[in-house]
Amino acid sequence: MIEEGKISCNGKNFTKNKKVYKGDVIEIAWKIDQMALLAEDMPLEIIYENDDFAIISKDAGINTHPTPWEWWRVGTLVNALLHHFKTLGIRSENPEFNPSIINWVERPGIVHRLDNDTSGLIIIAKNDKSMHALQLKIEKRTIHKTYLALVIGIVKEQNGYIESFIGRDPYDRKKMTTIDPSNPKLAKTKFCNKWVIAWKYTLLEVDLLTGRTHQIRVHLSSIGFPIVGDKVYGNEKNNIEAKEKYGLTRQWLHAYRLNFNLFDQEYSFEAPLKLDLQK
Repeated sequence: MIEEGKISCNGKNFTKNKKVYKGDVIEIAWKIDQMALLAEDMPLEIIYENDDFAIISKDAGINTHPTPWEWWRVGTLVNALLHHFKTLGIRSENPEFNPSIINWVERPGIVHRLDNDTSGLIIIAKNDKSMHALQLKIEKRTIHKTYLALVIGIVKEQNGYIESFIGRDPYDRKKMTTIDPSNPKLAKTKFCNKWVIAWKYTLLEVDLLTGRTHQIRVHLSSIGFPIVGDKVYGNEKNNIEAKEKYGLTRQWLHAYRLNFNLFDQEYSFEAPLKLDLQK
């Protein structure tokens, strides 16, 4: 926008090396190009559906929602939802049929997200009332999310708790870290030991008490038990072995269970493991 002359300081074009001082007036000629979101006929594993929401078991390798970049606006969960739930993406004068817009990115019905390589349960709001109610519950941490994670190594403790600050790695903006992070936020994770496999791996049931980016992956790696197949925080040698032996090409992490109350009714859902994780 600076290069296009859309930002000014005190009436003059802004430059990249311009320093800003108290009292300066910054003007931005802001225009958001609303790009059409395409409905795509993609397979959806629907666990449950009513008039207010749906529960989907997302496959790995699929982004939850599109990004502002045009080439990443197809093949996402949102595109599949627009095909299945026809009214989620229709623009009209009736707000009931307009997609919910969060953080400047169109995300029809998306209440929360899962990483591209994480499979499992995700909640889809089907109207504004349920969207608002579910977002409040996410903020207040009253939607309980439980994951299954297969980690490298034998975890001896039956139950564990990890608490630390997580933020961007100052040396790699694509990663999160617990060591001298930028903009750190407190993260809390608890887990229980479900099963030791072949004296090499441990299956953990993980409960998120906070919701930070890559929280489970970062926390488990920070205590010496990275998730099998994790390309960012894992062990490359073990990842190669898991790929060659079992065909695993992504992190072994699955959003397994959801528990919440909506409009005075209790709900609990579980999603079976995807086939690649079963193997």
